Amino acid sequence: MSTAHAQTSPLQLYAAGSLRDALTEVARQFEAQTGQKVGLTFGASGLLRERIEKGEPAQVFASADMDHPQRLAQAGGWTVPSVFALNQMCVLAAPSVTTSPQTLLATMLRPEIRVGTSTPKADPSGDYAWALFRRAEVLQPGAYALLDAKALKLTGGADSPRPPPGRSTYAWIMGEGQADMFLTYCTNAVAAQREVPRLKIIDVPPDLQVAARYGVAARQGDAAAAQLLHYMVSPPAQAVLQRYGFGQP
Repeated sequence: MSTAHAQTSPLQLYAAGSLRDALTEVARQFEAQTGQKVGLTFGASGLLRERIEKGEPAQVFASADMDHPQRLAQAGGWTVPSVFALNQMCVLAAPSVTTSPQTLLATMLRPEIRVGTSTPKADPSGDYAWALFRRAEVLQPGAYALLDAKALKLTGGADSPRPPPGRSTYAWIMGEGQADMFLTYCTNAVAAQREVPRLKIIDVPPDLQVAARYGVAARQGDAAAAQLLHYMVSPPAQAVLQRYGFGQP
């Protein structure tokens, strides 16, 4: 990449929607340090991978899991992904729902409780939700079938409704009463509660918890992309991610 090209063409970073606030700040820090502009595209990781496979010009891909960037690497042209951030699952609950970590599974299994999730395969948050359902099956045989049947895939799909401008997806869904409980990343839950304070955040107990490992990869042979990837695992960028609630790998 020539110096002129690096200065005039934004470096294209495609990233999971749950990273929007944190990586927007990281990108601005990177720009201030290097002079290299960064173009940001956020969305469900699986859908972003499909767009990249179809030819969109992403140079760095930050996914909410390791699988999607690994698939790009296996197809060729991308570096092997590395873990750069960690997350966990939490439950957003409507004010009318009374539960605790100890009674969480029993509450989710109640017939009248609508459980919202993201869309598996398109969005890793949905995959993590179904991994949690499988852990529930170990604790209570039959739980997986019930949760698999009742879960409402409300976000992360190609055709999922979008929130109004300026609204976070999860605050909007819960504020509109589309679900009684919603399984999402803890970072998303905190942001949603900040927007709609009446929402409750319920910690997922250890025997149900699923760890989310965020992976990042870059185009092979792209010096600017490699520089941004290196910056994302540097102490200044990691400090930003931790401030937004992400764990350090």
